Amino acid sequence: MQKGKLMFIDKVDIYIKAGDGGNGAVSFHREKYVSHGGPDGGDGGHGGSIVFRVDSGDNTLLKFKYRRKFVAQNGEDGKPGKFHGKTAADTVIMLPPGTVIRDKQTGKVIFDMGADREFVAAKGGRGGWGNSHFATPTRQIPRFAKAGTKGDERELTLELKMLADVGLIGFPNVGKSSLLSAVSAARPKIANYHFTTLSPMLGVVSTGEGSGFVMADIPGLIEGAGDGVGLGHDFLRHVDRCRLFVHVVDAAGSEGRDPIEDIRIINNELFKYNPELKERRQIVAANKIDLGLDDEIKARLEAYCREAGYDLVFISAASTEGTKQLIRLVSERLKDTPPMKEYEPEYVEEEKKPLDRTVKVTNINGVYNVECEALEALVEKVNFDDDESFNFFQRNLKTLGVIDALEKAGVNDGDTVSLYGLEFDFWY
Repeated sequence: MQKGKLMFIDKVDIYIKAGDGGNGAVSFHREKYVSHGGPDGGDGGHGGSIVFRVDSGDNTLLKFKYRRKFVAQNGEDGKPGKFHGKTAADTVIMLPPGTVIRDKQTGKVIFDMGADREFVAAKGGRGGWGNSHFATPTRQIPRFAKAGTKGDERELTLELKMLADVGLIGFPNVGKSSLLSAVSAARPKIANYHFTTLSPMLGVVSTGEGSGFVMADIPGLIEGAGDGVGLGHDFLRHVDRCRLFVHVVDAAGSEGRDPIEDIRIINNELFKYNPELKERRQIVAANKIDLGLDDEIKARLEAYCREAGYDLVFISAASTEGTKQLIRLVSERLKDTPPMKEYEPEYVEEEKKPLDRTVKVTNINGVYNVECEALEALVEKVNFDDDESFNFFQRNLKTLGVIDALEKAGVNDGDTVSLYGLEFDFWY
């Protein structure tokens, strides 16, 4: 069982971080015989985004076993001569079709990756403007530029729910893999022991003239599967999308079990996992008739299915007897069966909260250390070599209440003030 879990992974948590935008450049045109070239700082490039795309040939999240952190490249900083920094390439992550992307913290659906879909999960930061944008008739020598914005980051849960029209359900060793092999090109491992199949298997069943449907063998279903017993808890999520179930039972009773009781047990586990599955149509495939079929069992099965509203087909996956009839019936029933379930987004991006303006001042060995979320964001944008930019910074210190907080903490003229890597003497 442990080996199977290593081979097939259908739920993982990952961290993604889009690239930050490059900073705008502070630069001035320098050319012989041109005395007033003016500002020519270029803009920063945009950061790369994290993009999910569907890989139709994949059916497992195994590649995320050892890599669960994805960080896109940052945009380049702007350059002199009004040259823009290079925009970073997007980081593309391929996912198997049917992967549901959820917010890790809330568990809410963000996006459902159906066939041939693409989703930008984290948008790259925008590049900052160079100083050439800030020249005005009264400010002809701007010595500041705009910093690039941060790229999005988030923690996600990827959950694979296979895209299959028909799900083969039933106890281990009733012939689900043999049936899939008999009606499609899929070649699952087949052996006469329980849990031969350790991961869901997909096969395309052709019904002629280019039409057909996808069938999946859902393994690991036993009593208690809905509560996590055996492998069922790992694979029950793959029944969610199935439009129709083919319930395979051992009609010959080769292992001494009652096929009707088997149907009841498996259905109980399905409905315990998801009550909505009660509404899904079922066709009972009474398998292994090549080993003999007791008249009493046949009559009981017919009566039970008639009462439950299930179609019933007697087959032998080993000899293919009855399999064509089963496929014709499945194809006919799919025509008036609702389309495959698609998960609508539940997660709503929270509006960005305004930066906290609370000011905290701590005296550490005579140095007044200032902490304030709004101030930290301001420091990143200020060019302290430019008088106008520095004056703007000083005005905001008063507006944010930093000066008042320092005075309440006992600061005096000439004392050292530290804030986010900057140190200066206090004079007011």
